[in-house]
Amino acid sequence: MAQDDEKTLDQLNEEADIAADYLEELLDIADYDGDIEMGVRNGRPTVQIVADDNTDIKHLIGRDGEVVDALQQLTRLAVQQKTGERSRLIVDVDGFLKRKRQRLHDIALDAVDEVRETGEPVDLKPMNSFERKVVHDVVREEGLKSRSHGEEPHRHVTIYLKASANEDDDE
Repeated sequence: MAQDDEKTLDQLNEEADIAADYLEELLDIADYDGDIEMGVRNGRPTVQIVADDNTDIKHLIGRDGEVVDALQQLTRLAVQQKTGERSRLIVDVDGFLKRKRQRLHDIALDAVDEVRETGEPVDLKPMNSFERKVVHDVVREEGLKSRSHGEEPHRHVTIYLKASANEDDDE
């Protein structure tokens, strides 16, 4: 997002409010019990559906997060319809994204260790943009280099040792 396009905290909170209202209605229609928590994290509005107990909320995650991804897309569209602007809203269900982020962090660290041991690049399995971003961030923190390769949905990350200073930086 361009510097002059950055949204204010009030705008981000408004997006979170719209998203929470939309998801609350959806939960009522589906007859699911859950609490909605809103906030702003890293300049993005966030909404989390939290289970009151061990209920059907887990069905809103789906296999490998497919349902929560779909909920996020639908909720972003609902926000865009109300505000007229594209939203970078994050929707989470019962801490799924936090657990996923931790798994990706661990996968990235294992690959970093392998690259350091062998000196050879390591290709990871195909990932969506959220997953690749997490991996790129971990690799950068560890002082190595990473690049995304391929076309969606087969786009993947390759992790390398940093070479000479005149080569390109991380993607």
